[in-house]
Amino acid sequence: MNTTTFVSFLFFTGLVAFLTWWKTRGSDVDTDEGYFLAGRSLTGVFIAGSLLLTNLSTEQLVGLNGDSFRDGLSVMCWEVVAGISLVVLALVFLPRYLKSGIATIPQFLEERYGRGVRALTAGIFIVAYMLILLPFVLFLGANGLNGMLALNTRFGVSDYTMIWILLVFIASLGGAYAIFGGLRAIAVSDTFNGAGLLVGGLMITYYSLQVIAGTDGGFGAALQKIHEADPDAFHSLGKADESTHWPTLFTGVLLLNFFYWTTNQQIIQRTFGAKNLAEGQKGVLLAAFFKILAPLILVLPGIAAAYLVITVQDTQMVESVGKTAEGEWDSSRAYGSLVARVLPEWLLGFFAAVVIGSILSTFNSVLNSAATLFSLDVYKQYIRPDATTKQVRFSGQLCSFIVAVLAVIAAPLVFYGQAGVFSFFQGLNGVYFIPLASVILLGLFHRTADGRSAMTALVVGLVLMVIGTFFGGGDDGWLNSTFKNGFHYMGAVFLFLVLLQLAMVAMGIRRDEPYQQRDAKLVDLTPWKPAPYVGGFLVLLCLGVYAFFAV
Repeated sequence: MNTTTFVSFLFFTGLVAFLTWWKTRGSDVDTDEGYFLAGRSLTGVFIAGSLLLTNLSTEQLVGLNGDSFRDGLSVMCWEVVAGISLVVLALVFLPRYLKSGIATIPQFLEERYGRGVRALTAGIFIVAYMLILLPFVLFLGANGLNGMLALNTRFGVSDYTMIWILLVFIASLGGAYAIFGGLRAIAVSDTFNGAGLLVGGLMITYYSLQVIAGTDGGFGAALQKIHEADPDAFHSLGKADESTHWPTLFTGVLLLNFFYWTTNQQIIQRTFGAKNLAEGQKGVLLAAFFKILAPLILVLPGIAAAYLVITVQDTQMVESVGKTAEGEWDSSRAYGSLVARVLPEWLLGFFAAVVIGSILSTFNSVLNSAATLFSLDVYKQYIRPDATTKQVRFSGQLCSFIVAVLAVIAAPLVFYGQAGVFSFFQGLNGVYFIPLASVILLGLFHRTADGRSAMTALVVGLVLMVIGTFFGGGDDGWLNSTFKNGFHYMGAVFLFLVLLQLAMVAMGIRRDEPYQQRDAKLVDLTPWKPAPYVGGFLVLLCLGVYAFFAV
């Protein structure tokens, strides 16, 4: 790393930290609402920025580009379909959440089902964040930074050792935002980092296509070269042997997207901090628009990297990407290698700062969500009901610290050397996404289901998803032979859990009185008038993108 790269990295990283401090100085972090919900003061721009940056981290930047390196454009489903889920959040779920005045999803589930469901779901979220989401974000971030800056070579240590060093560095920096700044500091830093990621991500796409085009013309020539080398690279529906073949859009892919964007605490917590419903809807729909366009940053570079490695056999790229022990290209290194190959040296420091920002965005947001879940759903409910605000906040900070440490330890153990790491990650998410989605969906739209059916669905769903995910028998096992795809298995389990709850209601296991949602009257629930029309346009845009690339 030359001096210019190092100085520019420190400058842009420090600039975001300073601007965040300047924007949030004097903010209320001494109350529950101030620390966990930004005092319910977030406007649309900050909600959109925080939603995007909490999501657009290394699991997309490195992981999704790694999967597009292998499978092409079909993996865009994780981004484009999210636009539809966000429209549903804005128009259907958000008004209900803000009406209840909740700070956490488990808090809503207590109101709907009882304390037992609240405690179980809070525990599921915290454990999943600690052992699945945070390790994934940290590992891919460290792996990507190491690849683009060749840090292990520069410092003369092994690849594995450098990843450990970077994990500790990233976790320490990110923890400071989450533990001491609360949700407002996270949302503001996310917005600044979001601008950097947008600019930096587009730069990688620009330089990648420029390298491919060479002297033969512009970007059209680059895309034509890729298409001629691999006609399936730009096919939105995928091939039968790909994990995101088009039938999965109606089963596991749809369900994972739907849960992630409408009921996942880590994501939607910033919408709970909305100043009012109108601002919340503006922010969510703005985020939906950018998600539909996100493949320009999160998919196209991976396709370009595959062309440079497989078709052109670019020496630098081939050596940097390398192969796994199974003899396959190490797709998890594709994006970092591409950045090192195409980006001018003087811009590497800026982009490294952007990548650090995107990692921190997801990392500190998840830590804040874990703290919120533990403090409000466990500590204050079961451990110390009479706790003061200061004690509640400290319990959240302690939870954040413990979760961060365990996530750092788990990161290389779970993901190092894993091929197709993004699809693997989504499979792990399904273990808890599917049971929770079935319970939350029925809780919102069925008035007589009660806590007994919810607890049964959660326990049965977790058992079924663990069996399918970890004991499916691999590519030639019972799961693939029966369901053809793990995502179809998720859809089958989800349908079974919904029917199980409905059957229990039919057998008389139900609430004595139909559920009536109360209005907490904490925010103005007047909707944004153009929201239905904007939402309809975004759905049509999503379908149009798929249709255009389907032929």
